[in-house]
Amino acid sequence: MAPAVQALILVGGKGTRLRPLTLSAPKPMLPTAGVPFLTHLLTRIRQAGITDVVLGTSYQAEVFSEYYGDGSELGMTLTYVTEKDPLGTGGGIRHVYDVLTADTVLVFNGDVLGGTDVREVLTTHQNSGAEVTLHLVRVSDPRAFGCVPTDADGRVTAFLEKTQDPPTNQINAGTYVFNRSVIGEIPAGRPVSVEREVFPRLLAEGRHIQAHVDNAYWRDMGTPEDFVRGSADLVRGIAPSPILADVCGESLVKAGAEVAPSAVLIGGTVVGAGATVGPGARLDGAVIFDDAVIEAGAVVERSIVGFRARLGRGSLVRDTVIGDDAHVGGRCELLRGARVWPGVHIPDSGIRFSTDV
Repeated sequence: MAPAVQALILVGGKGTRLRPLTLSAPKPMLPTAGVPFLTHLLTRIRQAGITDVVLGTSYQAEVFSEYYGDGSELGMTLTYVTEKDPLGTGGGIRHVYDVLTADTVLVFNGDVLGGTDVREVLTTHQNSGAEVTLHLVRVSDPRAFGCVPTDADGRVTAFLEKTQDPPTNQINAGTYVFNRSVIGEIPAGRPVSVEREVFPRLLAEGRHIQAHVDNAYWRDMGTPEDFVRGSADLVRGIAPSPILADVCGESLVKAGAEVAPSAVLIGGTVVGAGATVGPGARLDGAVIFDDAVIEAGAVVERSIVGFRARLGRGSLVRDTVIGDDAHVGGRCELLRGARVWPGVHIPDSGIRFSTDV
């Protein structure tokens, strides 16, 4: 018997803005508040009562199936469909058409952290009789985004590119509900943009696209800054996740980690399994991956430290990404968007912004 609703999660992107972390793992699989980011989304979908999920993969596709298998541990059924060549959002949705069996398909962008109740978006779709429903969020400054105006009944009227004078503060949140028949209309076998091609065509034909608009938590996790803030928001309970429903505070320390009693962990810091944090270290809004080592007196602020990486004594890392297996020597100072590639070794005091040695 076909499910009433299926979910499709698009996870094929290369995550270039998060390099070097995404050289070894797809962005949705990076640890976020202690588990792969995708796990937060999957459990939200499961909480809404949807158990049949398709993952549209491409970059390092095997990582997803190796980790999640058939989905049974999450109480779900997972199906994997892999793109050989990038097809864009619309093309990626069309690419999985043959494995979709439900009449209603809930589509998620795999790198968005959201707090909207999935069931409410579905209810809006069903009650409005629309062929497609878009989740829109209101933001304080919409100039950095394309915006989506709606009429008095909540129907979408246009899709507008970024502008310095946007007519609305409603932006596309990257979650859609499609009637399956509409997905079948998307051109197959070539890159297609839903925002620039599919949705404008539907509007031009007078078709019904409905909006579900709210002020829920929303963050695109594509940059190091947003990744760090999103992880911290999950730890502190600002962003909701069923996995962390009973766990929130200034820090999250995974089982098997060793943190010295004199270390300070604040700002939604996460310390991964098997990681070590030495005496006097100060971690503020830090994301420390499994088996990393933070030596005594080191300071890590709003930064990501990759798997098995090491920060030497008294080092300062601020607004920086440290790749897997990198070694930052003692008293180094890495600031302002610095990125250290995997396996790189920087000697003691090898990079500094201060004049003293």
